[in-house]
Amino acid sequence: YNRVWIPDTEEVWQSAEITKNYKAGDRFLRVQLEDGTELNYPVDPAALPPLRNPDILVGENDLTALSYLHEPAVLHNLKVRFVESKLIYTYSGIILVAINPYKQLPIYGDAIIHAYSGQNMGDMDPHIFAVAEEACKQMARNSKNQSIIVSGESGAGKTVSARYTMRYFATVSKSSSNAHVEDKVLASNPITEAVGNAKTTRNDNSSRFGKYTEISFDQSYQIIGANMRTYLLEKSRVVFQSENERNYHIFYQLCASAMQPEFKHLKLGSAEEFNYTRMGGSAVIEGVDDRANMVETQKTFALLGLKGDFQMDVFKMLAAILHLGNVEITAVGDERSSISLEDEHLNIFCELLDLSCGKMAQWLCHRKIITTSETVIKPMTRAQAVNARDALAKKIYSHLFDFIVERINQALQFPGKQHTFIGVLDIYGFETFDVNSFEQFCINYANEKLQQQFNLHVFKLEQEEYMKEDIPWTLIDFYDNQPVIDLIEAKMGILELLDEECLLPHGTDENWLQKLYNNFVNKNTLFEKPRMSNTSFIVQHFADKVEYKCEGFLEKNRDTVHEVLIEILKESKFHLCANFFQDNPVSVSPFSSTINIKSARPVLKSPNKQLRTTVGSKFRSSLSLLMVTLNTTTPHYVRCIKPNDEKLSFEFDSKRVAQQLRACGVLETIRISAQSYPSRWTYIEFFSRYSILMTQQELSIHDKKQICKIVLQRLIQDCNQYQFGRTKIFFRAGQVAYLEKLRSDKLRHACIMIQKTVRGWLQRKKFLRVKQAAVLIQQYFRGQRTVRQAITARTLKETWAAIIIQKYCRGYLVRRLCQLIYVAAVTIQAYTRGFLARKKYQKV
Repeated sequence: YNRVWIPDTEEVWQSAEITKNYKAGDRFLRVQLEDGTELNYPVDPAALPPLRNPDILVGENDLTALSYLHEPAVLHNLKVRFVESKLIYTYSGIILVAINPYKQLPIYGDAIIHAYSGQNMGDMDPHIFAVAEEACKQMARNSKNQSIIVSGESGAGKTVSARYTMRYFATVSKSSSNAHVEDKVLASNPITEAVGNAKTTRNDNSSRFGKYTEISFDQSYQIIGANMRTYLLEKSRVVFQSENERNYHIFYQLCASAMQPEFKHLKLGSAEEFNYTRMGGSAVIEGVDDRANMVETQKTFALLGLKGDFQMDVFKMLAAILHLGNVEITAVGDERSSISLEDEHLNIFCELLDLSCGKMAQWLCHRKIITTSETVIKPMTRAQAVNARDALAKKIYSHLFDFIVERINQALQFPGKQHTFIGVLDIYGFETFDVNSFEQFCINYANEKLQQQFNLHVFKLEQEEYMKEDIPWTLIDFYDNQPVIDLIEAKMGILELLDEECLLPHGTDENWLQKLYNNFVNKNTLFEKPRMSNTSFIVQHFADKVEYKCEGFLEKNRDTVHEVLIEILKESKFHLCANFFQDNPVSVSPFSSTINIKSARPVLKSPNKQLRTTVGSKFRSSLSLLMVTLNTTTPHYVRCIKPNDEKLSFEFDSKRVAQQLRACGVLETIRISAQSYPSRWTYIEFFSRYSILMTQQELSIHDKKQICKIVLQRLIQDCNQYQFGRTKIFFRAGQVAYLEKLRSDKLRHACIMIQKTVRGWLQRKKFLRVKQAAVLIQQYFRGQRTVRQAITARTLKETWAAIIIQKYCRGYLVRRLCQLIYVAAVTIQAYTRGFLARKKYQKV
């Protein structure tokens, strides 16, 4: 009997074998589970349980190769490969599914890189290197820019995948110059991870910013440089971390190296001594050596040409932020606050940045309100002063981060002209926590845009192309997330209402939330009001429902720091600090920034100008630019999957994996890839590429479209493997690889013919030289032999006579010697016997 999949609360799907024939109209299906349990499974005749694939197909490299394509088959195939075979990569049509093993695997060495170099995507086991090689190959073949979009949840392994992709490019496309551009491109990763990654509850090395790295190639397709764009650094992490989370890695690396002689003047201690690094209660990551990582960070800085003076300036700014977080603000009544001029950390902060201690102490606790008629100095409560201090720390770190990225880009600049580029997008994954704020809202908004781009490329454009070309095609329904994007960014959407509220002098989070309720509750199905809360709202994203707490949205969107504090920083004699906050920064030293980021003033401005300065508006603009860039390139998708939430190696939580597969479009891709024609060529492109496979008779036809049809019918016997459109030829998966193989075989055969002819000619020349030499040797040998034959008889007689003479001579000499010895022996015996006889006679 057939085996089927039935739903299961623990494993999502469970395998069962049908033990009794199913007849039309039966309400139950008699099945036996793998553990031997028998049960009657209720069925709907319109939706019978999905069938299980035969065992021979389980563990396939490509999910589209399965006979039965559905969720349980995909889930089981991934589980078998991951848990039993320890294989983390699987193809899903045009997508590479990568499951995080939470363990270092020996599959990324240079030998593996060279093994994948030059190979077609399906020739070897699925791998991140195969995707990178395919991008290189398409870039070289079509002279078109490529993008590798790495996406997935936080902790799914996106950063590592992007890192290995860049390493592949650096290894196989090494520059011919001695500039070591590839090493510099790779060196940018540890630095950006140190200043932009942090430990969260889901990931020990979570990217808290988005990054799009364009690797530039020349006409020889060798790396000549790179450029990095960053998106929405999570600044709030500098001053606040949830339980079991950490601040940015660089702070802990600096604290771990505090006792080193070169850092003594920073007056740092352990991470537990600073408010900004101990808040999460998890200052140490198991298996991570922050001090060793600090040495690595310094090395990579140096590799990029950012020497010791630059590094020390950066470390000064970082140490100053830590000391600023420890400045003690004391409440003076209910309306005032103060900071002691004797505060140790305040003095160290001002000393490091060369600031006036008195001014800083005063203006951290006061603010200046400028109206048309007067200027009012108003004291702040302790809570307001703490917010002002934290806002200053976030602003300094944000500028420092932008400055470091700018210097990295300067180090990666190239003198030549860029021919093409490959972009690697490593951007934050979809997030939902117990408390979700403005950062999570922006992150999930970015993921909505990426999902839409994926939908457009894989589904909409695919299907529209077939319809336009009159290719027989069955439309596939898929989830379109345009409505939720409209909810966020359209006119009078969530972001516009947020910017509008930020314009108001007395705008509050509560008023903004009330506007959302009024505009969307019961009017938009994607927006909900929580039943038990009046301070939150729920958005139905493509992956999941997320509840956002409105507290802090306005403050984070405005991103304001009091103007007086900015003016104090401008007066600093520490060039890095002063130059950060200039309205028009100039290059005052080799280490100064050229970043122009104006401070946000707390006074009312014109609506248009204010809207342009909000974080939400800037992020929306940068996302639009990113989408434009991605849409002008050929995308390659890597979907990273988080197998479990406990970070256990090779443990597979079916529920979590199924949730991610549903959310990231893998299942829909499987369906469309199995049914569609993923490869397509225009008739002209096909003729230009494969004319080498055409006969002279076929080439004599004037209509190139007709030639292509005749050739294809001759080369590919199965007519279901391709379709002729109006302007293009569409191929099913694997057919272009087959044609490429035929083309390579033809070229190889032609190459062999040329080699054969040349080698034959060379061998004939060599043979003639050898033949002439052999004739000369034979001639000389034969002459010598004739001479020797003439004297051979006489020589033999003389030799024989000599031997006879020698024989008799030797006999004569031996006989003489024998006779002498004989006479001597007889004489000796005679004398001896006489002596003995006389002796005996005398005795007798």
